[in-house]
This record gives sequence, structure tokens and C-alpha cells, in this order.
Amino acid sequence: MTPAVRPAARPVAPVPGRVRTTAPAAAAPEARTVAPSPFDPGAAHDPHPVHRVLRERFPLTYDPLLRAWVLSRYADVATALTDARFTHGHRPGDPPCARAHVDVDVGELRSVAERTAHVLARRLADHAQADLVADFCHWLPAGTVAAAVGIPYRDMMRLVRGRAAGTLAGECGGQIAVREKALASFLGNVLADPEQAAALRDAPAGLVARAWNESLRRDPPVQIAVRRTRAEVPVSGGVLPAGASVALLIGSAGRDPERFRAPDRFDPLRDDADQLTYGKGFCPAVLLAGFEAEYALRALFTAMPRLRLADGFRPTPAGLITRAPRSLIVRPRG
Repeated sequence: MTPAVRPAARPVAPVPGRVRTTAPAAAAPEARTVAPSPFDPGAAHDPHPVHRVLRERFPLTYDPLLRAWVLSRYADVATALTDARFTHGHRPGDPPCARAHVDVDVGELRSVAERTAHVLARRLADHAQADLVADFCHWLPAGTVAAAVGIPYRDMMRLVRGRAAGTLAGECGGQIAVREKALASFLGNVLADPEQAAALRDAPAGLVARAWNESLRRDPPVQIAVRRTRAEVPVSGGVLPAGASVALLIGSAGRDPERFRAPDRFDPLRDDADQLTYGKGFCPAVLLAGFEAEYALRALFTAMPRLRLADGFRPTPAGLITRAPRSLIVRPRG
């Protein structure tokens, strides 16, 4: 039985052929709505048309495929990630991280990220062509953790996703795969625009950090997060019932035109920047992700000053729950 929800004041007419959401039995017949699903065919290739329709016409809808109510607007998703009326999953940078991590040597984290990035970049410098996802992004987050806890390079991938990651970052250790995807999207966004790449080639750390946060906003590695309500919560389009499962479309929230100007554009200099992948508090996983992004750029451009995307190649993100380019084919020697 579909959970009850208080309907929006101005219901939207059904759209044939889409997932059907039924309003409470006591509601008027015209309160019934039909909405697209984030799992619709083609959404893994391009979810943004679905997100747009959800934000504009169905800001609150029940999706039987997800078995959850769906929130797609920035204001609602940001609230659900931080408000005490929702249960909270583990998001690196949220308050529990600050209480869990003590005696973290930030300087050492920065140092191992820098060393690992330069080692990996130098290995690609003589190649005529390389795939940065397979040959760089897949190794940098794991290699940084391995170096931080003293695991030999040859044992890195065997151990780092278990004991080593937990030693460094506790619950955040599972974020290694997320950091891989975030890094792939970041490098794809930078390299897709030669002028942007040139501007960031020797940029100060502050500008690189802004570009990193902008990539997390535009192309978050985690597209959907799930929470549960502890009480009734008013949101755009109605009121969520207590005890409801709620799917938060982080990828949609990051491109909400009510929050961001020209939201589809990658713009490190925007003055309305924000991202929902990470919380604002202290967390080694969040620090490492930022360090890896900064030193990835510095190491790649130091080892390969003429680095560019291969002729005719454009980064193509894919995925429903997590999302990133599956390959980044580049010409290290220009």
C-alpha cells in the first residue's frame, strides 16, 4: 500500500506512461499525479531531463521502484541531509566525523596525497595514450590511504579497502570508491574545456578547491541518498509522513535553477557555489578528497604539460546511484 502523504495545494495533472503515484483515499480525484522515475530507461545515461521534470512539476512524489518518497529540489534535499527530523546516514563531514577522528595529522595526509599523485602521473608521462580513470583515478585514493598507513604499493589494492581504510578513516573508509568517481568527474570537467584547464594549470590552492567543490555540485559522485523521517516534515509539494523512506536526489539538487545560476555550467568562479556530497565538518576522507583533487592536477600537468583529451573524446558520465565517467582517454604528450 502506498504511504499516505498530504497532497500539494495545486496538484499536477497525470502524465500518461509514467510511474503512478496515488494520493490518500480521502483526497480529491484530481490530486492523483503521475511522475517520472530516476530509474526510467535512459536515466543512467542522462538523468537531467527526469530531474528537471521532478523539480518543476513533482517536487514530492512516491516512486514504487525506489519504495520511497522522492525529493529533488535543493532546499528540500539540503534540509533532509541536516535536519534532525530525518535519520542520518553516514556522510563524511557531518558532525559524527568530528567526534570520531582525533589525532589526524593533516600535514601527513597532504604529503602522502602529493607523493602518490606524482608517482602515478610519472608512470603515464611516456604513454602515447592513457585512460585516466583506469590508470590514475582508480589508484590515487587507494594509494593515498595505503601510503598513509604504511602499506607497500604492491599490497595496496588487496588491503586498502579493508583494514587500512578503517585504520585511517573509520566509517569513511568506504568512501574510497566515491572519491575515485568524484576525481574522475573533476578531471573530466577540467579537461573538457582547454581554457579552463589552462587557467587551473598553475592556479593557487584556493582556486583549485573552488573548482573541486564546483565539480561536486555539478556532478556529484553519489546521485541518490536515502533517509527516513522521524516526524512529519513539510516540503515542497506537501508534507512527508513520519516513518517514511525518502530518496534524496543529490544530482538534481545540485542543478536546481532556483538555487544556482546557469546550473548546468561548470564554473569554478561562481559566487553561488555549494555542494551536498560532503558535510562541512572535519573528516579525513573529505580532506583527502580535496588534497587528491589538488595534487592530481598539479602532478598530471607537471609530468605531462601538454596533457589533453584524445581527439574526438568527450567525457560521458554514467550511473544511477553513483555516477562518473567510466573512461577519460587522454594524450599525455599532446
